[in-house]
Amino acid sequence: MAPIVRIENLTKSYASGQKALNNVSLDIEEGEILALLGPNGAGKTTLISTVCGITRPSGGRVEVNGHDVVTSYRAARSQIGLVPQEISLEPFAKVWDSVSFTRGLFGKPRDDAYLEQLLASLSLSDKRNSKTLELSGGMKRRVLIAKALSHQPRILFLDEPTAGVDVELRRDMWEVVAGLKAQGVTIILTTHYIEEAEAIADRVGVINKGEILLVEEKRALMQRMGKKQLRIELTEPVSELPESLSFYELTIDEGALLYQYDTAAERTHITALLGDLSKAGLKLRDLSTRESSLEEIFVDLVRNQTGGAS
Repeated sequence: MAPIVRIENLTKSYASGQKALNNVSLDIEEGEILALLGPNGAGKTTLISTVCGITRPSGGRVEVNGHDVVTSYRAARSQIGLVPQEISLEPFAKVWDSVSFTRGLFGKPRDDAYLEQLLASLSLSDKRNSKTLELSGGMKRRVLIAKALSHQPRILFLDEPTAGVDVELRRDMWEVVAGLKAQGVTIILTTHYIEEAEAIADRVGVINKGEILLVEEKRALMQRMGKKQLRIELTEPVSELPESLSFYELTIDEGALLYQYDTAAERTHITALLGDLSKAGLKLRDLSTRESSLEEIFVDLVRNQTGGAS
């Protein structure tokens, strides 16, 4: 099956010479949730804007469900719903009018039953006759999502959808996202809350300096690049390490020893480490392990591309 979004060798340059996107290629499969991670200025919003036809590419091409975003703009854009990062709504428009107007812009016939269901799913039913200026920031963001879904798109772009909203609203939004995925909607999101990407994404893409560093299935990525940390609690905390343990590159944390190891490596050296601890006269009180999070993997990838700069 062909990908629902195909991005090939996409570039975006400005008159100043700045290159916001540099030869980006990416296939997005129908029905998946793809989380796009990257630091500020990495090119996330530029990439979304180009796919949605807001920004014209300098080179390369983008197809949305077989439609070129430049030569078949209307057909491509009709497939897409976009929730922008910035909240921009007509302050005096009522919620119902705003959402139904957006549906009309895409040439869709009137369907009050669908819009009623949409508002209910976003907990907006009781706000349908409220002016947007009367709404809280979180409710305004729900209206943006309702407008993006008003024409029943097959693809939904969410650009930092939970930035600045409370935890309860964030949780509600991800429940809506899960429901859309169940209906077969393809979802591409950017987020600074990496734990959310870890929780809901099928695949993770990392972008920095306008380049895609990787796109990989989330679980495979965490298994391939994740490391484990062994925490060794001693009966008597230490402030410095014996020279005999220098091979293991241990670090000290509040008197305990921390040892990083790769689960995919041929040997972890843990057995040898425990033996050498005993030889050094250090007695164990407890052992515990933890795995790298997606956030740690992301930080390492970006740091490596920038040459180790913090």
